Amino acid sequence: MRKIRWWWLLPLVAAVAWWGCSPAEAQERSRQDCLTDQLRSSTVKAELQFFQHRQTYIKVYSVMTVKAPRKWDLARDLTFSENSEEYRRAMRCLLLGPKGSSGSSEVRPHDPKVVAKGDWVTVKYDAFLWIQNYGTIRIGPWTVSGDAQKNWKVALEPQSLDGVPWQVTARLDGLNFDDQSNPGASYADANNLVWNHEMPRHVAFDVDLPWQHSLALSFGQSWNTVGVAAWWVCASCVIVLAALRAQRLHPSTGTAAQSGRRVGDTRGESPVGTMLQWGLLSTAVALTLLLIIPKDSIPLYWRSFLCIPTGLALLLVARPWRGGLSPAAPDTEADGVAHPEAVQRRRARIVIATASGVAAAGLLVVVAPALFGLPDNLVSSKAPTASGLIGLMLMGLATVWLWLAAMAAWAWRFAREGGLVPTSWTHKWDTSIGRCTAVAGTLLATAAGALLASAWAAAERQWTRTHWLTFSNDSFTAAPSFNNFMANFSFSDLLWTFSYSWILTAIALAALLYFRVRAQRIEPEGRKEELSFRPGTPDLLLIAALFAFLVGLQGRNFAHAAALYGLWIPLNIFSLYAIVTLGRRWSVLGRLGDCFYEKLLGSKKRRRELLAKARLYRSLNHELYLLDQGRGGSVTRQQLSDELHGLHQWLIVECHGERPPDHLSVLDVALAWGPQGHWWSNAMRATRLAFCFGAPASAALVFLDLRDTYHWLELRYGPTGIPDAVASFFTYQMAWAGAGFVLGALWRLLPGHRSPARAWSLTIAYALPICIAVLIIKLTDAGFGQVFLYSLLMLSVLTLTSIWMDLATFRREQELWPSRLALLLSIYQVRGFSTQLAWLFAQLAAAASIWHQLARG
Repeated sequence: MRKIRWWWLLPLVAAVAWWGCSPAEAQERSRQDCLTDQLRSSTVKAELQFFQHRQTYIKVYSVMTVKAPRKWDLARDLTFSENSEEYRRAMRCLLLGPKGSSGSSEVRPHDPKVVAKGDWVTVKYDAFLWIQNYGTIRIGPWTVSGDAQKNWKVALEPQSLDGVPWQVTARLDGLNFDDQSNPGASYADANNLVWNHEMPRHVAFDVDLPWQHSLALSFGQSWNTVGVAAWWVCASCVIVLAALRAQRLHPSTGTAAQSGRRVGDTRGESPVGTMLQWGLLSTAVALTLLLIIPKDSIPLYWRSFLCIPTGLALLLVARPWRGGLSPAAPDTEADGVAHPEAVQRRRARIVIATASGVAAAGLLVVVAPALFGLPDNLVSSKAPTASGLIGLMLMGLATVWLWLAAMAAWAWRFAREGGLVPTSWTHKWDTSIGRCTAVAGTLLATAAGALLASAWAAAERQWTRTHWLTFSNDSFTAAPSFNNFMANFSFSDLLWTFSYSWILTAIALAALLYFRVRAQRIEPEGRKEELSFRPGTPDLLLIAALFAFLVGLQGRNFAHAAALYGLWIPLNIFSLYAIVTLGRRWSVLGRLGDCFYEKLLGSKKRRRELLAKARLYRSLNHELYLLDQGRGGSVTRQQLSDELHGLHQWLIVECHGERPPDHLSVLDVALAWGPQGHWWSNAMRATRLAFCFGAPASAALVFLDLRDTYHWLELRYGPTGIPDAVASFFTYQMAWAGAGFVLGALWRLLPGHRSPARAWSLTIAYALPICIAVLIIKLTDAGFGQVFLYSLLMLSVLTLTSIWMDLATFRREQELWPSRLALLLSIYQVRGFSTQLAWLFAQLAAAASIWHQLARG
């Protein structure tokens, strides 16, 4: 038998030793073995670009290109799938080295591009980020660091291939810079620095950011916090002022309505007290959230212990069970139904029991974390367990549910007291309390679960982005950081939920306004007709506040200036007051005087007579047009002129001999009155029209936001990215609806012979504060495109709304015309309609052009 030599066993022993080592040791050995001398023949190019076009932040873009030889042992692995372990090991060795780590703040627009051609394999690795805070950040092979006292220092500090000469280019986009490399750059001009075949440790330079960007970085989050706090304080002041003024000028608002309603009719209860409570409470809660949650000033345990009872208190203070039986409920004496007080007590018991049960479930995790296998600080440093996951999920969902329920309770309270809730809903709430509570609780739980799912998916994408080159095959749910996410996800949702609570303020203002309208029905007959003609002084304040909250608030978003938060509401209110004050004397009905209104427009019969005269006026003008075309028949121009003169004389007679302006006709008067008798009815019709016409505009604005890289990343990686996109669409819709409401409410006070001119007046009221925003945008070096686009879209939506309002004014004539377009031609006449149509198309074309330019970047 042949003797086996001992040294033949060395490969077998090495293999056993390799497989016998721990996974961590095997990973480390794999990292070390990939760095061979074969890579020294590689060629490396690095390019760093600075961009100043992103609002007040600087965008930094890094492009690293490595050309590795095919004879490198891991070169073939680069062509494998991006999800394979071989690909990640080879890419890590090439980009990060044995001990490097990818930057947690950098973003990859796409996976590294690998091209194998000839004897070389080329890898192109792109990454970018925004400089939003002082400190040190890593992007690709670069390190960027800066503080408030010094310039920003940029150095090429690669974690791999640092022994290979690099070709480096830095594009500064007009920024001031100072070359600190030794030796200096091979080439330099006003915007570029180039180093040819230099060792990477020798490449360094300083960058001086413009003062606008430095100012934004110096204030940072504290600047936004102060601006948001100022906004909440200002908003609360407006709410309190509007409520007190409405009650003080018309004290009968609360008493007269109550005397005219039957027992148990809660629609007559004044929402003034509820508005005052919300105005003070919302500011206190907003300041608490801004000071506690973002700063992590208190431990997680105490934050959870504070937020759950606060949500419960917000819900209980709202008291959604307030009020007796609705008007649609059965008679309490005839049908044996419980008294209103008993119904209220039953509601209170059900709501309090449900909310307290949810709060107790969440607090159980906080006060007894050991029951769920959690440490005292609620965050374990180990991989999450099933029981710990259930506990953290229960605590987070309970917190979010309570806050969502509190917001819904306040909205219900405002809407019910103001009479905005349909009678069928209040009847269901009165007769099926338990079922309604269960349905509402289920919907709120679904919303809380959707917020958790969105945050979970975003956090998983974020984790995958920052761990894309690690050797670990663990998923996000198995990582220790998952515990921290589950323990903190509810706080981001709380801030998001309360940031949209300004919608409650809009609901409260609308409820108080409608409550006053309903209370005016019991006024004396003459006073009632006067109040139906136009909004009163306190009503005008509520309308202006609604305009500021719903319409003007969007302008603050496009201004990119948190400092304007506290000024935006009063600026929009004063702007609308100025337009109404100047415009009412130039409006059609304002020029005719009160005597004309009292005699001609004070009854439905006389208004129908006015519409008949307006129809005759249009018919006579059409006959004049046909006569000019040679198709007039037997009628003469003198006959038509005499009849038109008779219509104008009719106006003079109705004005008690006070001659109205010659250019005003009966058609102008009919269009100025609007389709409804009461100004509130005009407002509601315009609201519905503007909401429908604004849907394409809202979709276009949301799409434009998502085209921006910053917003797209927020959508993908932000905890509330997807809910923000959905909420943005509905807030835009509310803005168009709010603008339509104000247009309809002030229809008889705005100037203009034709209704599209009224759309101009309201757009100007919005645009006046924008002039201040333009100054801020100019100082912060941002763009004007979105401001102009939003203004044009508002003008287009209001123009379409006004045209359809004119169509509704003569809706009784629809059966006489083959289509709505034919009726519009009759209303505006041929030349007038072509002018309005051309003007509308010009607006839409300008808006589409600006949108296209912004979408292309």
